[in-house]
Amino acid sequence: MRLNMVAVGRRPPDWIRTGVDEFAQRMPRHLPLAVKAVNPGDARRSGDVDRARAQEADALLAAAGSARLIALDERGRSWRTPDLAEYLDAALHEGRDLAFVIGGADGLDQRCLNAAERRWSLSALTLPHMLVRVIVAEQLYRAWTLLAGHPYHRA
Repeated sequence: MRLNMVAVGRRPPDWIRTGVDEFAQRMPRHLPLAVKAVNPGDARRSGDVDRARAQEADALLAAAGSARLIALDERGRSWRTPDLAEYLDAALHEGRDLAFVIGGADGLDQRCLNAAERRWSLSALTLPHMLVRVIVAEQLYRAWTLLAGHPYHRA
């Protein structure tokens, strides 16, 4: 089984890349975390946000392939870490890849939201889409440590 973070934006700042890499390297071999980045929609340059989101949706859905989609969406359901760990455990038993889909600055196209098995809200706050990568990577690692009985998760 693989965990994929499928995200808009190919050039994250170094501190974002470092943060994601830190948690990806901590994941066990049987549960690797990979980032699949896609380009922002080029219609964004002309100010056509809807068309840009549609272009991004094409790329995100293609990059996710047949994996089960979890859309990061402010209108989604928030999970406690034990809830995420339980979801991850069930997915591990099924063996199907998961794709955590992160939109660009203007969010996800409705097609991505409709294709998602779950919609996950990290916070009621508005978070920068690049920062979401680090938070998701850390939470996936934390959920795995909870399942493994590792002392990282202390709550």
